[in-house]
Amino acid sequence: MNKKHSTLLKILLALFALNSISLYLYFSSSHHNHHHPSENDRETTADSFPIIVPHRGRHFSKPWPIIPSYLPWSLTPSVAVRSCEAYFGNGFTKVTDVLPAKAAVRSGSSWFKCHYSATLRSSICEGGKIRMDPEKIKMSKGGEKLEDVIGRSEEEELPEFEDGAFVVEGEGGARFKRRKLVGEKFLDQFLPVGDVLRHTMRELVGSTVVVGEDDFTCEEWVEEPTLLVTRFEYANMFHTVTDWYSAYVSSRVTGLPNRPHLVFVDGHCETQLEETWNALFSSLRYAKNFSGPVCFRHAILSPLGYETSLFKGLTEDINCHGASAHDLWQNPDDQKTARLSEFGEMIRAAFGFPVNRHHDDKTVSGHNVLFVRREDYLAHPRHKGKVESRLSNEQEVFDSVQMWASSPMKCKVNIVNGLFAHMSMKEQVRAIQDASVIIGAHGAGLTHMVSATPNTVILEIISSYFRRPHFQLIAQWKGLDYHAIHLEGSHANPTVVIERLNNIMSSLGC
Repeated sequence: MNKKHSTLLKILLALFALNSISLYLYFSSSHHNHHHPSENDRETTADSFPIIVPHRGRHFSKPWPIIPSYLPWSLTPSVAVRSCEAYFGNGFTKVTDVLPAKAAVRSGSSWFKCHYSATLRSSICEGGKIRMDPEKIKMSKGGEKLEDVIGRSEEEELPEFEDGAFVVEGEGGARFKRRKLVGEKFLDQFLPVGDVLRHTMRELVGSTVVVGEDDFTCEEWVEEPTLLVTRFEYANMFHTVTDWYSAYVSSRVTGLPNRPHLVFVDGHCETQLEETWNALFSSLRYAKNFSGPVCFRHAILSPLGYETSLFKGLTEDINCHGASAHDLWQNPDDQKTARLSEFGEMIRAAFGFPVNRHHDDKTVSGHNVLFVRREDYLAHPRHKGKVESRLSNEQEVFDSVQMWASSPMKCKVNIVNGLFAHMSMKEQVRAIQDASVIIGAHGAGLTHMVSATPNTVILEIISSYFRRPHFQLIAQWKGLDYHAIHLEGSHANPTVVIERLNNIMSSLGC
């Protein structure tokens, strides 16, 4: 063996030995860290904010993925009211301590605070050492198979809170006097009803009672940060996206080190959309799944989807335009945002799809034109199984588009039949990210465009009976190229649709 080979062999043996030692130390450390956290596991930040040290236990929390459009979520009060960051990012800059964290660290009692957004007129509230008693929440169990609860009313599925449904522990001895956590004045200031007909988060906080140490007992502890979410229109894609976005923003504003766990504080049945809830967050349970009083070491109350910019933009002017995170990092602009792109990448990453893909990657096997279809399916217990027609000759238009794609063109065009009601959520997201063009009649399925890649083109066919700005706004806020065909009635001329598609494909170089 020559000298060169001998030296190389020694280097390889040294690297092998170093790697073996590293693996031994890692697994040895992991073994000792697999314990149930106690009060002694809590750390305190500079402002005495109690945090649970992340651990690899039975309820492992998923890490945040690395996404290109991510920008830091600042907790400074410098965010301008009604700016794009205030609407889509962290405008929750007014913080009020109901039960101060410093006192909680000192005494071991509960803490509770709310982050208020003057722009969205809502709050993200959070607290530590919070008990939930499912027996004091009147609602159906939730999570059942749809077929088992046909005909159940919505009133049965939405929560009604008795006083003491949620409890926190206050400082004091045996003589501690039971009281409400907050009064009506606080609720009006930080959790105003606004345009929400039934504000369940306000009702939850309003039901919360402060008790002494002797009355704070738990049958189960949840150590990991947990989002408490109440959904209303849980089977509708558009409204569910508003709930996803609210939960995501709540996680970021409160600075969670990992993706939180979820508890649905509602009694809705299981839907296809839960696949994305499970992908986005660390785990999912329904409040009524707990057999007795359960205590959360750190609970975050996610605002209703109706209070997000995605919903409020339907009735108020949110003059924001999508831009790349790189451009905004270099040149901040109050009238631009990358937050919806960040959120869309979060959805794609949650399903394991690459998020660094560019539009050019789509042209390897041709351009995909995704035709999002509206089809009959049973959505919820009160649904008849029939969807409302927004394009009366949809099949004729789809057939014409297929025939157009088969004709000789400069580029290969693949027509994807977007029968979303019969596709898994992961398959739907894959179809969206692989599409160069997304076309469809106005309908909730188009909300998937939040996960579209930057150079995707949108063509919406709009009936005169459903002229609503949902998808034009999402395209604007993401910076997507948007086109619309406005119909007289609900019948589309296939020739007009093909002409618009020809123009779009020309803009893509075909």
